[in-house]
Amino acid sequence: MSHSNVSLPGPDDITREVLSNGITILTRSNFNSPSVVVTGYFGAGALMDPDEKLGLAEYTSYALMRGTKTRTFDEIYNELEAVGASLGFSSGVHTSGFNGRSLVEDLPLLLNLMSEVLMAPAFPKAEMEKLRAQLLTGLAIRAQDTSDMASMVFDGILFKGHPYSRPEDGYPETVQRIKRSDLVGFHHDHYGPRGMVIAVVGAVTAEEAIRQVKRALGGWQVKGQKEVLELPVLKLLKKTVSRHHRIPGKSQSDMVIGTNGPRRLDPEFMSASLGNNILGQFGMMGRIGEVVREKSGLAYYAYSSISAGTGPGSWEVSAGVNPLNVKKALELIQDELKRFVQEGVSDDELADSKANFIGRLPLSLESNGGVANALLNIERHQLGLEYYRHYSSLVNAVGREEVLNTARKFIDVNRLAIAVAGP
Repeated sequence: MSHSNVSLPGPDDITREVLSNGITILTRSNFNSPSVVVTGYFGAGALMDPDEKLGLAEYTSYALMRGTKTRTFDEIYNELEAVGASLGFSSGVHTSGFNGRSLVEDLPLLLNLMSEVLMAPAFPKAEMEKLRAQLLTGLAIRAQDTSDMASMVFDGILFKGHPYSRPEDGYPETVQRIKRSDLVGFHHDHYGPRGMVIAVVGAVTAEEAIRQVKRALGGWQVKGQKEVLELPVLKLLKKTVSRHHRIPGKSQSDMVIGTNGPRRLDPEFMSASLGNNILGQFGMMGRIGEVVREKSGLAYYAYSSISAGTGPGSWEVSAGVNPLNVKKALELIQDELKRFVQEGVSDDELADSKANFIGRLPLSLESNGGVANALLNIERHQLGLEYYRHYSSLVNAVGREEVLNTARKFIDVNRLAIAVAGP
């Protein structure tokens, strides 16, 4: 076995255990450094937000560390800082998550604090108002950010009538409406052990990691923890829809052009990813970057990306240009998409892209955090513990024909969502 294979996580060195209360633990040892990473997610995302209080899941996740029944905000942070540990919470559409790290001898302390903020946050009034002010400042900054606003407008077009059309951080008026009782209620309804996944990676044996998590969170029980919502079916675009969102006084316009993409578990995911790499990622360039930036000198940046998760995905091209060049850049990008679906990719491009995917994998697994994210990826999408060992053969199995068919399945230049934000 070559050295590069040895470092990829697999069934022989990943331990997976489900606790009686529903928490799934994934762990892998790495004794090369004395630290440990604890990261994971639980089913309390923005999908659960009512429209009129959008931003509630995010507000709640940020509120956890602001004080518990027995510790103040300062006490929590001082305790972490005293041992050089860190812990933070964030939220997404489907789930909220946590990310912590410490030296291995401080793992019990880290898990104690984590279980306390998850189970017994106090939502202290004064802290909640400070946090609200920060969230509103963030939204005011977003409103002036051409890139953020182009993305938001794009999601509004592509996911019209679907929960994915909503910004998870909400709007100023929805964040203003959130009361302390809403935070308490959201925590009560949606936080709990069922569906929680925790990855522990670092200088600790699997047995010890599981013992520690069990000690800290194994006793957590929640009656009536709400089920995660089913996503409605998304109606696909029938024709191109364009919107320009005006932000006066800006020296740059940002644009997002794209369409529906595969879900993470669709059979086309790998061929779409490889194709996308060639279209607008490779070497920070890809074809899109080359034509819009290099040949025409139009863009400050230009790339394409695939966003594929549990629900409907997107395949999009983003670019930032001088406001005078918006029309020209849009035309060039659409021409490049046309060429992509007409001609597909060359043997050389595909070979380079495959080598890039396979070569990047071990690099992404060099840190404990990288391995922990890989374990969460396996669990979130039920990819199987062998996934990373089989990864290079999954990549190599994709042929040019498949990349072309996938591009044609998803990209129709007559049915695009086009969002521009700028002066």
